[in-house]
Amino acid sequence: MPEKPDDDPFHDCELDPDAVLGTRTFHDVLFTDDTETPVNVLTGETPAHSQASVEEAKAFAASIDTDTPQIALPASVETQVETQSKPYTAAAFFHFKATGSLERHRAYHAAYDSDAFTVDFEADYASGNLTITVERANES
Repeated sequence: MPEKPDDDPFHDCELDPDAVLGTRTFHDVLFTDDTETPVNVLTGETPAHSQASVEEAKAFAASIDTDTPQIALPASVETQVETQSKPYTAAAFFHFKATGSLERHRAYHAAYDSDAFTVDFEADYASGNLTITVERANES
């Protein structure tokens, strides 16, 4: 046990490192070509702002200027309609919309920011699956 909370990257987390160690796949969480888009009920067409490709979404996520790698997540149809936005948004690869909970988000974030862990991820935009692997740094 660390002597000070500052020594423990998980001191602010509800979950301990064991909750995120190993490999976990989150299914159907990424933007894909099958992401739902709104349809104009009068014309039957998808509005121009909601038309996008996976390549465009990946490029957008990669363009975000941050030290944390970003992924493209689907935007809700409601958001697309209300804000006239694209059908995707970018977020950190451990975002709670991808990992399923704020607790898991915080734990992956803590592991990613810590030198005590190595964190890798694979974003498979064909399937919509995100795979995150966390290992203790001294084990890799």
